[in-house]
Amino acid sequence: MAAVTAGAASAELVIGWCIFGLLLLDWANANVSKQIEDTVLYGYYTLYSVILFCVFFWIPFVYFYYEEKDDDDTSKCTQIKTALKYTLGFAVICALLLLVGAFVPLNVPHNKNSTEWEKVKFLFEELGSSHGLAALSFSISSLTLIGMLAAITYTAYGMSALPLNLIKGTRSAAYERLENTEDIEEVEQHIQTIKSKSKDGRPLPARDKRALKQFEERLRTLRKRERHLEFIENSWWTKFCGALRPLKIMWGIFFILVALLFVISLFLSNLDKALHSAGIDSGFIIFGANLSNPLNMLLPLLQTVFPLDYILITIIIMYFIFTSMAGIRNIGIWFFWIRLYKIRRGRTRPQALLFLCMILLLIVLHTSYMIYSLAPQYVMYGSQNYLIESNVTSNDTKGNTTISVPKRCDADAPEDQCTVTRTYLFLHKFWFFSAAYYFGNWAFLGVFLIGLIVSCCKGKKSVIEGVDEDSDISDDEPSVYSV
Repeated sequence: MAAVTAGAASAELVIGWCIFGLLLLDWANANVSKQIEDTVLYGYYTLYSVILFCVFFWIPFVYFYYEEKDDDDTSKCTQIKTALKYTLGFAVICALLLLVGAFVPLNVPHNKNSTEWEKVKFLFEELGSSHGLAALSFSISSLTLIGMLAAITYTAYGMSALPLNLIKGTRSAAYERLENTEDIEEVEQHIQTIKSKSKDGRPLPARDKRALKQFEERLRTLRKRERHLEFIENSWWTKFCGALRPLKIMWGIFFILVALLFVISLFLSNLDKALHSAGIDSGFIIFGANLSNPLNMLLPLLQTVFPLDYILITIIIMYFIFTSMAGIRNIGIWFFWIRLYKIRRGRTRPQALLFLCMILLLIVLHTSYMIYSLAPQYVMYGSQNYLIESNVTSNDTKGNTTISVPKRCDADAPEDQCTVTRTYLFLHKFWFFSAAYYFGNWAFLGVFLIGLIVSCCKGKKSVIEGVDEDSDISDDEPSVYSV
C-alpha cells in the first residue's frame, strides 16, 4: 500500500514535467501554448484532487475501519458506520481548507522597489482569477506544509542514517550470542543468590521479591534473544547478506555522496534567496539563480537530451522515498512525544502501514517544492532561451552589425518568449507558505547535520534490534532482522 501510494504521487510529478516539456517546442505559438498550459493546469487539478481524496477520505476511512476490526464482536456494518463517522470529520477539515483558500486575500504585500516581483505578480493574479484554483492551491499547500514537517523529521535523518547504517553494518551474531550467554549466566547467579535466602523457610523481603521478579523477567528476555540469535547465526540469509557486504558499503558511500550533493545544492539555493530575494513579504521568491548550485546547472543541461532530466527527477524522488522510509523505520511513527507505531518487517500493524502511506504521500508532495529549492532555474523556465540583439564589430564590413544571441530565460525575459511553468505558479500562489518552506529548508539542513553526527557516534546495530522491546514476537517463529 505504501509503495502504491508513494508511486502514484511520484508519477504525478513526472507526468507534470513531461507535459511541461511540450511547452518548449518551437512550433508552439501563443494560442497553442495557452492551450497546453491550460491542459497542464487541468492535469494538476485532477491529480491534486486525487491526493485530497486519498488524504481526507480514503486513508482515514480504511484506518478507522481497521481500528474497529480489532474488536471481535463488531459487525462489518458497525465498522463501516463508525469509519464513516470519523471520516466525516476529515471531510469537514477538507471543506474548511477549500473555503479558506477560496476567500483568502490574494493581494500579496511586496517590496515596491522590486520591479521583478511586480512583473511576476501579474502571472500570479492571472493564475488566481479562479477561486476554485485558489481553494485547491491552499489545500495542497497546507498538506505540503505538513509534508515539510515530515520531511524534516524523517527524510533529513534518513539521508544520514541510511548510508551510515549500510557502511557500518550490524554486529556479529556469534559475538552477540556469546555476550548473551554470559548475561544469562550472570542473571541466573543473581536468581540463585536471592532464592538461597529462603531455603530455611523464611519468606523473602518485599525488596528481594521485586528484584527476583525483575531478574526472572530479564532471564526470559535473554533466553528469547538466545533463540533468535541462534536462528540468525545459522540462517542462509545471514550468510547471503555477509557475501553482499562490499556491495552494501559501496551503496552506502554512494548514498552519502548524493546526500552531500543535495545538502550543498539546498544550502546554496537558500543562501541565494537570503541574499537576493524580494524578502519575507514575497515568500523569499527569487527570479533566477545568482549563486549557481550543481543540480540547478545539471538539470537544464540534461533537458536538452530527452529524457535524461526526467530520469534524474525520478531518481531524486525515489531517493527521498527510500531515505524517508529509512528514517521512519529508525524513528518510528510519533505524535509529538507519544510513540504511536513501530515499523517492523513482517509485523507492522495495518494502521501503521496506513500512517506510513500518509507520511510518504505528504513527503512526496513536498518534494515538488524541494525540487524547486534544489533547481529553481529548471523549475521556472527549464532550458528555455530567448533572443536578444547584440552589436558585433565585423572586419568584412568594417562596422557594427546586429545579431540575435540566445540567452537563458530569467525574470528579465519578455513574457511572450519565455513561459513560466504552471507548477511554479501553483506552488508559490500564497507568499506565507513560500516563507514557511524557506525556513523549513534551513530546519531540514540542521536536522540532517544533527542526524549525521548522531549516526556517526552510534555504534553498530544489533542483528536482532527490537527483540527486547517487542513482546508480541513469537518465540516459536523467529525471523531474520539483519538487513
